[in-house]
Amino acid sequence: MALAEPITAEDFIDFDAGQAKLGQLLFYDKILAGNRNISCGTCHHHDLGGTDGLSLGIGEGGRGLGPDRTPGDGADRIAKRIPRNAPALWNLGHKDVDTLFHDGRLEVSDIYGNGFDSPAEEWLPQGLETVLAAQALLPMASQFEMAGNVGENAVIGAVTDRIDLGWPILAKRVRTIPEYGAMFVAAFDHIDRPEDVTIVEIGNALAAFIGTEWANYDSPYDAFLTDGTPLPADAERGRHLFFGKAGCAQCHNGPLLSDQDFHAMALPAFGPGRTRRWDPVPRDVGRMGATDDLEDAYRFRTPQLRNVALTAPYGHNGAYTSLRDMVRHMADPAKARADWTPAQAKLPEISWLHEIDFVIRSDRFEMARQAATLDTRPVTLSEAEVDDIVAFLESLTGKTALDRPLGRPDRVPSGLPVD
Repeated sequence: MALAEPITAEDFIDFDAGQAKLGQLLFYDKILAGNRNISCGTCHHHDLGGTDGLSLGIGEGGRGLGPDRTPGDGADRIAKRIPRNAPALWNLGHKDVDTLFHDGRLEVSDIYGNGFDSPAEEWLPQGLETVLAAQALLPMASQFEMAGNVGENAVIGAVTDRIDLGWPILAKRVRTIPEYGAMFVAAFDHIDRPEDVTIVEIGNALAAFIGTEWANYDSPYDAFLTDGTPLPADAERGRHLFFGKAGCAQCHNGPLLSDQDFHAMALPAFGPGRTRRWDPVPRDVGRMGATDDLEDAYRFRTPQLRNVALTAPYGHNGAYTSLRDMVRHMADPAKARADWTPAQAKLPEISWLHEIDFVIRSDRFEMARQAATLDTRPVTLSEAEVDDIVAFLESLTGKTALDRPLGRPDRVPSGLPVD
């Protein structure tokens, strides 16, 4: 029976500790949002396993944290939900990771001469050292995630003209705070004065934090891999199912328990969709949105599984809040899709968005296309076998997963509130 490969410290990018400390503060500082009202940590919080606990996030304009986050009111209320589930951050500093986002729209590539194929194309700046650094910049340029609505601030106004034009505004905000300026000079050898700081150093600092803070591989399963420590009986049965009859390891393989590839698993559709330009249908075509290749329609990146029990809801749109329900879906997607109800998602009630939340489900042609695109065959599992697979997945939770090296800061240099 196949096994995942063990992970060691040598498998991770060697980030600078001073840059990681700087990145921790930036990660939780709302100064990087157009309206100064949301941070990276709002949707990837330590208290929520690096996610937000929602199927579809409540972004810029919302208030509060996690499942208790509200959509705001008046002119500042949110205009739509974030179209996809906030991805987990665990082990993204592993050297095997070269593609990010559910649709893989960011990947290491020389196509634009800056090291990456990204939505920013040739306007992504030079000097970003890792795919994590490139990833960190994109939410800052997203209207509904961090930039804000048109007319509300200078950042979104600049982004509306071109994706990269908002980043210099944010960089100036940061470097003109004396505490940040001094930290950048200390952390980066090529920065001699605060005026030299650009969005590139901000992205690299955020990557250093994410890549070190969320590295975790001390689970019971890791102990089994490295020194043969037996798993509990139910988790051991689940391990045999995972790598055997259930077929999970066809996609969830390698050191990160992900083949880093894209597959169609017919998850139930809902939400505003991640629509492409000129697409009037509130749908999500997955990888096809990045490649424009029909063969990629409705396919999404295989998630990594360490600490998966901490990162509900599950799926690219958070269709399932229960790990057990997600296992059932993966075993028989067609049946689970047909049986799914909106109550299985974690969507705080937002009266003005209720109509759009599930309108895609009334489009029988789109539903038929999605249901027909499936990259797996059903596997019959008993309830006891599902329980055993869940026990195995729970054995992937690190002993120190909830005890991170830096954690959430009590304050940030901007003086803005910390979620």
